[in-house]
Amino acid sequence: MNADKIEYFKQRLLEDLKRLTQQLEDLGRKDNERPGHVEVEYPESGSNSEDDNAAEVTQYADSLSLEARLASELKDTEDALKAIENGNYGSCKYCKKEIDEKRLEARPASSSCINCKKILTQEM
Repeated sequence: MNADKIEYFKQRLLEDLKRLTQQLEDLGRKDNERPGHVEVEYPESGSNSEDDNAAEVTQYADSLSLEARLASELKDTEDALKAIENGNYGSCKYCKKEIDEKRLEARPASSSCINCKKILTQEM
């Protein structure tokens, strides 16, 4: 991959890093024990009705799920930026072949080629 393409993907990753960091900050307080994570607070409506309690539990579960997904995306983005620094961005971490640019265009933080990803997720 040429230097212009790498710079293009680096800028996209930096934008993603900023967006993901902001989304995590909006979701909760920084978790000092788990870097890249936030502590999601349990929503309290002040009511003790079963409907309100169920809504609180659902909202909390949704927030926990979102936090986990955002933290995972943030880690992948940080890892991709490190790969750029190390000079191995765009290479599959499993088979070491070049990752197709279309895949990187769709998801710049990708660390595996389509074939290895299919094997890992047992889609073949």
